[in-house]
Amino acid sequence: MAARLPFVVSAVFHYLGPAFAVLLFVRVDVLGVAWLRIAAAALVFALWRRPWALLRDRDVIAWGAVLAAMNCCFYLAIDRLPLATVAAIEFLPVIALAALGARSKRNVAALLLAVPGVYLLTGLQLEVEPLAVILALANAALFAAYIVLAHRVASRGVGVDGLAASMLVAFVFVTPMAGWAAVPAFGDPVAILAGIGVGISSSVIPYVADQIAMKRLTRAGYALMVSLLPATATVIGLIVLSQVPSVRDALGIALVIAGVALHREPTPPPAGSPPPQPQPSPAPMPIPAASGSRGHP
Repeated sequence: MAARLPFVVSAVFHYLGPAFAVLLFVRVDVLGVAWLRIAAAALVFALWRRPWALLRDRDVIAWGAVLAAMNCCFYLAIDRLPLATVAAIEFLPVIALAALGARSKRNVAALLLAVPGVYLLTGLQLEVEPLAVILALANAALFAAYIVLAHRVASRGVGVDGLAASMLVAFVFVTPMAGWAAVPAFGDPVAILAGIGVGISSSVIPYVADQIAMKRLTRAGYALMVSLLPATATVIGLIVLSQVPSVRDALGIALVIAGVALHREPTPPPAGSPPPQPQPSPAPMPIPAASGSRGHP
């Protein structure tokens, strides 16, 4: 239980922060809330970690750019769609990446479960809110890029410092996109404090807890815990935002949860193990010199 505790904290805050952000939309523009979230998290990480040396890293810069765009798409999507729907759509590329990385029957089955689940969640909304579905799918694609870049940076052993640097880069990228929308909030102390709370609860607590959880849990255990996130989003959306899922939505979310629980990430080779050596080609057998005879393989 102690190993799972950091992930439980991450799972709760991963969507509790966005749920509070939805409540803040009545006081601040959606993009303004996205800017406040990233700005607050960047400030906390800058004071805590001071990761200045990593700010020139190309992968960190790309990670920060993806983080900025992903947050904007995510907030624009949850302003139009239920939190649980956006959360479930978010995990489709995670399963797809696993299926591409490890082409096993298990991952193919996971993808076959998740795809119809996402279709159930988006089928009706695509007719009513096509822009919202496009934003949710864009957020999902950016989430996949986020995972790839996060793993690439984490593999260098920089841990939370890499995350901190990427958040500072994200602040630079998000300011021209959304900074203008946060200007009215500067005259509203309640909105500023709420925005800081959203940033800490959305981008500091869950991301740091994720780093701790990944060190304590096995890959299979972590994958199983990840499958709880769409369910967590459903519960938080119900309690905080009074978003009651329909039977169709509940079925779609259940299929996505089953797919995420079933999938497995490709297993990396052990650290320090040498790459597999190519096998030498067998030496050709000598051909007998006798006239009219053939050599045997």
